[in-house]
Amino acid sequence: MAEDVESNPNADLHEFKESEGYVARIDTEHRGNLKTTKSGHTVLIPQPSEDPQDPLNWSIVKKHVILLIISFAAFLPDYGSATGAVTLIPQAAIWNMSPDTVNHSQVGNVFMLGAGGIFVVALSAWAGRLPVLFYFLVLATATAAWCAAATTFESFMAARILNGFFSTVSQGGGLMFIFDMFFFHERARKINIWAAFIILSPYMGPLFAAFIITTKPWPIAFWVYFVETALALILVILFAEETYYDRRISPSNQPPKGSRISRLLGVAQFRSRHLRNSFGQACMRPIRVIMKPTVFLSSLYYLLTFAWVVGINTTLSIFLTPLYNFGPKQIGFFYFTPIVAALLGETVGHWLHDAIARQYIKTHDGHFEPETRLRAIWFSTPFMLAGLIGLGFALENAFHYMVTAVFWGLYVFGIMISTVALNAYNLDSYPEASGEVAAWINFARTAGGFIISYFQVKWANSVGTKVSFGTQAGICAFAFLIIVVLQVFGKTLRIKSGALHFPTT
Repeated sequence: MAEDVESNPNADLHEFKESEGYVARIDTEHRGNLKTTKSGHTVLIPQPSEDPQDPLNWSIVKKHVILLIISFAAFLPDYGSATGAVTLIPQAAIWNMSPDTVNHSQVGNVFMLGAGGIFVVALSAWAGRLPVLFYFLVLATATAAWCAAATTFESFMAARILNGFFSTVSQGGGLMFIFDMFFFHERARKINIWAAFIILSPYMGPLFAAFIITTKPWPIAFWVYFVETALALILVILFAEETYYDRRISPSNQPPKGSRISRLLGVAQFRSRHLRNSFGQACMRPIRVIMKPTVFLSSLYYLLTFAWVVGINTTLSIFLTPLYNFGPKQIGFFYFTPIVAALLGETVGHWLHDAIARQYIKTHDGHFEPETRLRAIWFSTPFMLAGLIGLGFALENAFHYMVTAVFWGLYVFGIMISTVALNAYNLDSYPEASGEVAAWINFARTAGGFIISYFQVKWANSVGTKVSFGTQAGICAFAFLIIVVLQVFGKTLRIKSGALHFPTT
């Protein structure tokens, strides 16, 4: 590939040096030819080309339309997955099975939400962002319809597993689009928007499904999910765009853009495949990324802290029904709690992450280190621990359901802040691997949920929710030590493990 790339002296694969960090702010007198924001002080990272086709040069409206489409598509996997957390009760009655057994379809779906993301980023590095997004959503739409039309548990479970694999395309690969379109100083807020859709989704699914099944049969909830997935597909067809752009190639030598249909189907990208990763290189990218110590430790932290989000969400209806005599409608109202908490987390995070970055840059002569992003987790961890411990006490001692709701909300608020901080840290650390770091963090999130969903209910019933949720809080506290290690030794680990040296971003 290298011989086909005409060197552009003003461009590099990324503009981050592990030993120096980012030079994010500079005095006017030292600015030279560097492009900055209108203030003249904030350096644009990466430096945009002069080409209007460069995604960094697209209009604000176009960038945000694509961001919202990607975020909506990222909303769907957990929405569909968690819909089954409510429908499992009427399904169990129809199929003469226990709710815990029906929940196995949920577990398979959750696991594939993570595994699918690894395939998404590898294929995107080889075939382009847009065609992978399009084809995966086509298959996600088809399998969503299969979920709704299934008449046996075996058919439903097969549909759920396949739907999990294909629907995760925007969760696993969303950071690629954010990296391609937005500058360094903009990314934390854009990640905050994308992450808010992901965190909200597992609560919106049960909320809508609970109201639906009070008057309608359970398949209607999945037909609604099918319509939403089809809408995402239509939006991608109409408005999404290929965001991959190699700034090392001068504008005059960029490959032909091709027609919109050729970009959507991947024909245009296939013609210029010699300028990107080979298939073998693309397949090795995720493996090389997870071997980086900071990415592995970040993924381990997220597995140990987010697992309980999935575990609680997929089994909460089993706890609430006998404890408070809740029916589907009451469970639906109860799901407003995490939605409000996630929105509060998004609102606070909108200012918090940027404030932390600005303060560090101001006090470090314009330089920025990725580990600074992790400071936000010091703020979020107490909320997570208090929420888990309180939820255990509330469920075992039968506290008023409003108290139970508050504790659940505290945990969700904390995990929202932590999610953005962790994604921003890894994107800043390895900007050329934006898709891969997102895919591994997503895999860690779902792998933890996959494991805990198998024994969450049995564990709580055998030792009590005080002990089970208290243990979960203890694991989160232990996991926080990983964050401390990353803050102290993260830069050293990154320097010693070396750069990724990928052919392309």
